[in-house]
Amino acid sequence: MALSQKTMILISLFFLISPPLSAKENKYLNNTPFSLSFPLTTSQLSLAPNTSKPLHHASLISNSRRIPRLTSYNQKLSFKYSMAPIVSLPIGTPPQTQQMVLDTGSQLSWIQCHKKTTKSKPPPPPMASFDPSLSSTFSVLPCTHPICKPRVPDFTLPTSCDQNKLCHYSYFYADGTLAEGNLVREKFTFSPSVSTPPLILGCAKDTSDSEGILGMNRGRVSFASEAKITKFSYCIPARPAQTGSNLPTGTFYLGNNPNSAGFRYVDMLTFDPSQRMPNLDPLAYTVVMLGIRIGGKKLSILPSVFRHDPSGAGQTMIDSGSEFTYFVDEAYTKVREEIVRLVGPRLKKGYVYAGVADMCFDGHDVEIGRLIGDMVFEFDKGVEIATPKEQILADVGGGVRCVAIGQSSKLGAASNIIGNFHQQNQWVEFDLSNRRVGFGRADCSRSV
Repeated sequence: MALSQKTMILISLFFLISPPLSAKENKYLNNTPFSLSFPLTTSQLSLAPNTSKPLHHASLISNSRRIPRLTSYNQKLSFKYSMAPIVSLPIGTPPQTQQMVLDTGSQLSWIQCHKKTTKSKPPPPPMASFDPSLSSTFSVLPCTHPICKPRVPDFTLPTSCDQNKLCHYSYFYADGTLAEGNLVREKFTFSPSVSTPPLILGCAKDTSDSEGILGMNRGRVSFASEAKITKFSYCIPARPAQTGSNLPTGTFYLGNNPNSAGFRYVDMLTFDPSQRMPNLDPLAYTVVMLGIRIGGKKLSILPSVFRHDPSGAGQTMIDSGSEFTYFVDEAYTKVREEIVRLVGPRLKKGYVYAGVADMCFDGHDVEIGRLIGDMVFEFDKGVEIATPKEQILADVGGGVRCVAIGQSSKLGAASNIIGNFHQQNQWVEFDLSNRRVGFGRADCSRSV
């Protein structure tokens, strides 16, 4: 799920299609508001880039129950931002607090599940596994559930029927790490009066990861889709100069964001369900990217490099679960050429971080940042994401700092992926009903 060297990425690469929400569904969603706010925390994840998260076919899941009108829920906690945003969520009845990676690149949400030996103990603290026996709303999906009986030949959800006739799922990450368990239904209980209906989750019993996943992409069994959320946003604060330093709180909103008046929006690209492009993730939050500036200089990269080709390669997606940003070869080469021109003699020779990033240095981050200058990603409609020179390098440990950009082909990916490192001090809003993504500069360490 995450890249080696204390993890860099949570990334989903889907090769089949679940259709985007229809206009009728979006109209229905607008009538069922879900507005909550609570804290993000971050944590170092386990090893291995995830390049094969499971895909669920849209026609197999339906949830006709309306979600009641909800009151706002606010909670903020301090956290260390090191690799990925982690949100603590109350799951079950009574709720058990579980830590989950907020991942806009994933569909299936899952938590750690291990039955406790003593029921008299209080609900486990954050980061402990979920105890199904303590929840009155927990249920396991049987093999007869439609998600365990694919209806189309190319449906690739890796489910099976276990010895107890329950729906079992399993999938491998790129390094061979296995995550598996049962598919279950459970609710998120934010307060006695605010909860979701039971949602489909993975209940993992064999995984090396200490946190679960909150799948927030556009798939039908993502948390966003199942909970009928029309809008969500987050604000990730800047990382400290040294890994492990204390950091302030980031914020995650489900529903309307009181800061959205100042956001600028770019359209979210959607794809025809009949299309079959082997390199495309149709469930990702795909936007139109136009170019890159480094130190005020516009790099000579054709805008088509950031758009998908007939095979689907080249799409540009916003992924909160990926730490670094990744570019396809044409864009990465131009970025590296400019970095070499500016600070080439200072590059750490022969060093490649986690096999994907080779623009690294031994210390001197302030001086190197000054020489490189600000980095700006340009999107459609004049939207820009700017990373100031003071934050251009990521501390990867051992006194080494790297430009937080990797080569996507070295992940086995064919996409441009804007990771959370380049989303720091930036509101990022996913407006599903209007099919757009909003951005707004902010000091995410402050109360927002």
